Amino acid sequence: MGSNRRRFLTQGALVAAALTARKGLATPAAPSPRMSFVEGAKAARLGFTLRTGLTGRGYQPASMTGGLGVIDFDGDGWPDLYCVNGGTMPGLVKADASYWNRLYKNNRDGTFTDVTEKTGVAGKGYGIGVAVGDYNNDGYEDMFVLGVHGNQLYRNNGDGTFTDVTDAAGLHKPAVLGLWAIAAAWIDYDGDGNLDLFISNCCDWTPESDPVCGGMTADTRESCHPNRYRPEAMQLFHNNGNGTFTEVTRTAALPDPLGKGMGIAVADFAGDGRPGIYVANDNMPNLLFRNTGRGYEEIGVDAGVAYDGGGRSISGMGADFGDIDGDGRFDIVMTAIKNESFGVFMNRGNGVFEDGRAQTQLMSVTNPFSGWGCGLVDLDNDGWLDFFVAAGGLETNDPLPNQLFRNVGGKFTSVTRESGLGLGPPRAHRGCVFADFNRDGRIDIAVSALDAPLELWWNKSTEQNWLQLRLTGTKSNRSAIGAQVTLVAGGRTQLRCVNSSVGYASSSDLTVHFGLGAETSATVKIQWPAGAHQDLGVVKCNQRLEIREGLGT
Repeated sequence: MGSNRRRFLTQGALVAAALTARKGLATPAAPSPRMSFVEGAKAARLGFTLRTGLTGRGYQPASMTGGLGVIDFDGDGWPDLYCVNGGTMPGLVKADASYWNRLYKNNRDGTFTDVTEKTGVAGKGYGIGVAVGDYNNDGYEDMFVLGVHGNQLYRNNGDGTFTDVTDAAGLHKPAVLGLWAIAAAWIDYDGDGNLDLFISNCCDWTPESDPVCGGMTADTRESCHPNRYRPEAMQLFHNNGNGTFTEVTRTAALPDPLGKGMGIAVADFAGDGRPGIYVANDNMPNLLFRNTGRGYEEIGVDAGVAYDGGGRSISGMGADFGDIDGDGRFDIVMTAIKNESFGVFMNRGNGVFEDGRAQTQLMSVTNPFSGWGCGLVDLDNDGWLDFFVAAGGLETNDPLPNQLFRNVGGKFTSVTRESGLGLGPPRAHRGCVFADFNRDGRIDIAVSALDAPLELWWNKSTEQNWLQLRLTGTKSNRSAIGAQVTLVAGGRTQLRCVNSSVGYASSSDLTVHFGLGAETSATVKIQWPAGAHQDLGVVKCNQRLEIREGLGT
């Protein structure tokens, strides 16, 4: 655009403003910052393709794989990416390298390098999801990889390699081996400074017992209704502090909660300093575990989150906690399949929630499509949590574009098409993770899809101010999972809970991110899991701070 053209537009804007003022009207508000995303996985050298192993006949787990994990495996401060892959069906094995899980090192220049073979994390069996956390408090992030009839605990050796310590840790017992796990969350439920492990199991399944629904050919095969499968118990493993774990399911620490567990969300929803757990169930009542300080009690029905607003059990897939309306309490979102509007539960305090689908305007806009992975993330840095959904039907023949809803004062508006996400290829999307992969202060998104290449959506939204905190526990667990961060800027309060378990079968960055809009500074306070409160005072915007418990920046 030439200088004369720019001058003409500027003068025109001034004339319009003058005419508006002359008529006694307020000058129109500046337009909202534009949300914009550009897909760039291929240019970033992320060559991962999620393989389901489907042949002529489908099997239920083949529609469930696709978890992703953000992990800073080499400790350089830049988020790397782990992609969980499937296997053969019905053999449930990684028959060749095309079925390997893949770890990609962030080169800090917008590209990644595949380091799977060097690091030793190709995986075994049929993978589903992953959970990231420093379970042994040695300063290096570890991974727990979940799958069908087998999980793996990868200990980070701190030298760029991992060791499979599943057996030595006591996590390969028959009680664990025979289950089909979907997601997991690292959480210090008893406050001893060690990360315990909560596992969301789906259902009782074997290739031999898998029912056939629809025809036997690929074009007539249909996913069976969840009612055709028996539920399984969730599991809780106590970290003994010596590299081993003890299952404490069916004890005072965790009653015997049956379900068809899918996504897990973690936050201090009760406001008592102890993060609880929400489990989205597939056509069974959802589960909400309140932390008593000694273990968990399940309060889903009493809290009002077991069923949707109509009293139905819907097809819960992914879930996340976040303060949608800015009232200082963690609300819940949950994805479901088409013709079942997503679950939205607004936290009213004292462990009680209300149906928030109408209040947030998500009731009608989510009804036409199916969602899996999801997240409440401030993607335009305006200080309000937006809602991203990895969308896709139950099968690859029902592809959908990803969905994005901007949060405007606690109400969501679809910006899928104008953000560029709606222009991406329709696919059977599954897992998604959120991280500032290029460290530009804007949160990017990685998304998996069945039998399709990985997607990496670079955030190119209008620049606004931001602040990022990376917390390290000393008395608390090293990952600081469960820490609560409160930020005040421009008269508004924002709340975050450090947690990696987000959406469906996936693990996002542990870095805490705040959008500040036009504000240039904020006051920040941290409540650590061990109980200490730390006041950082006034902090300038547009920086990433590393905070050690009790030691400051």
